[in-house]
Amino acid sequence: MTMRPLVLLALAAVLAAGIGSAEGAGECARAIARVPQLARCAPAGRNPQSAPTAICCVAVRKVSMASPDCVCAVFLNDAFKLLGVKPEVALTIPKRCGIADCGDNTFP
Repeated sequence: MTMRPLVLLALAAVLAAGIGSAEGAGECARAIARVPQLARCAPAGRNPQSAPTAICCVAVRKVSMASPDCVCAVFLNDAFKLLGVKPEVALTIPKRCGIADCGDNTFP
């Protein structure tokens, strides 16, 4: 098995655990369900100089439209840490995709 399927499997496991513990948590729990779509943002979450891909930004915009107060909360989910994402860098992804509001978190 190659590394990518293993990472995606681990991501799915963490996501499933997170959703289970977040049930009833409301809007952000629904936004966390979009973590797999945002996995393509991982390279931009590791390196602040790496431009987010168009696919990444489309996924970020979808989360922003569905749950505007939870955009950055999604990037702080433990699933992203499995992909080597640095939280302080991940919090800049929405801004780098042209989204001004990151919810309750502030941009670095």
